[in-house]
Amino acid sequence: MNATATVKAAPLLVDEETVRNALPALDMRRALTQMFRALGSGNAVQPPQTLTLFPANAGDFITYAGAIADAKVFGAKLSPYIVTGGRPIVTAWTALMSMETGEPLMWCDAGLLTVERTAGTTALAVDTLARADARRLAVVGAGAAGLAHLRHVAPLRAWESIRVFSPGLAQDAEKQAALSNIDARAVPSGSLEDCVRDADVVMLCTSSGSPVLADGMLTHPALVTSISTNVATAHEIPPAWLPGMDVYCDYKRTAPLSAGEMKLAAQHHGWRAEQIAGDLPDLVTGKCEKPAYERHVFFRSIGQGLEDVAIAYELYRYLTR
Repeated sequence: MNATATVKAAPLLVDEETVRNALPALDMRRALTQMFRALGSGNAVQPPQTLTLFPANAGDFITYAGAIADAKVFGAKLSPYIVTGGRPIVTAWTALMSMETGEPLMWCDAGLLTVERTAGTTALAVDTLARADARRLAVVGAGAAGLAHLRHVAPLRAWESIRVFSPGLAQDAEKQAALSNIDARAVPSGSLEDCVRDADVVMLCTSSGSPVLADGMLTHPALVTSISTNVATAHEIPPAWLPGMDVYCDYKRTAPLSAGEMKLAAQHHGWRAEQIAGDLPDLVTGKCEKPAYERHVFFRSIGQGLEDVAIAYELYRYLTR
C-alpha cells in the first residue's frame, strides 16, 4: 500500500446492546418532529416502502427508505421475515449513508429503534391530535410496543386514568410491575370493553391482522391510534368505520398504499385516500385542521423509512459526538 494512501474509516457497526444503552440519551421527539417538518417543507423524501418476496415461499423483506436534506443523510431499513420450520425469524437493520460523500456511516440493529420510533410517532400524533382536556387513556397491548407507547404518551396529558388490556395481563404480575414502573396510574383492565369504554384516546399496540375493536365499544368520540403489523392487509379497526371517521396518518402519500384498513375501506366501503384530513407533516407545519371531535378520529402509522433514518441519525450523532 502506498504510504500516502488515505485509509477510510469503516462505518459504525452497532449491535442491539449498544442501542439499548444509548436509548435513554436519544431525543426521539425532537428528531421525529424535525424530520416530519422537513418532509412537510420539501427538505426530505419518503418513497413508498417496498416488499420483496424470497424465492420458493421462503419469506420476504420490506425496505423502508428515505433521505433528509437538512441532516445530509439517506438510508434504508431492511426488515426480513424468514420462514423456518418453526417460528419465523424477523429482524431489522438500518443502513445510514452520507449525502455528501456517498459513503456508509453506520449499520445498526434496528429492532429496538423500530419499537421506539413507532411509539414516538404515535406520541407525536397524540400530542397534536388529542383534545387538550383528554383525561382517559386506553392502551391495548402490553408487549414491547405497548410499553413503549405508554412511556412516550404518559407525559403528554394530565391523564386521570390509564387502563391497559392484554390477554392474561390481569394474571401476569411481572407485566403489571412493568406497567407500574412506567407510570403508577397504569392499571390492567379485566376486559377489552372495560379498557376502552369512555376513553378519550385509545392506542392499539397489537400485532393483530384483524379488527381488535368492534361496534359499540367506544362510547364517545375518541382518538384511536393504530400501528398494526406486516401481515397482508392487517388492520386493527373495522375498515367500514373509516368513512365515518376523521382520518389522519403518518404520511398521506404512502400510508394508503400499505395500511390494510385503508385498502379494504377503499375497495369495499366507498372511502377514498383523498378523504384523509391530514398527516404528521401537515400537523407539525400547521397545514391542516385539527379534529373537532364530532365523531371518532383515527390515526394510522405504517412506519416510514424516514423515521428509521432520522432515529438512526440521532443514534449516530450520539455515538460520534
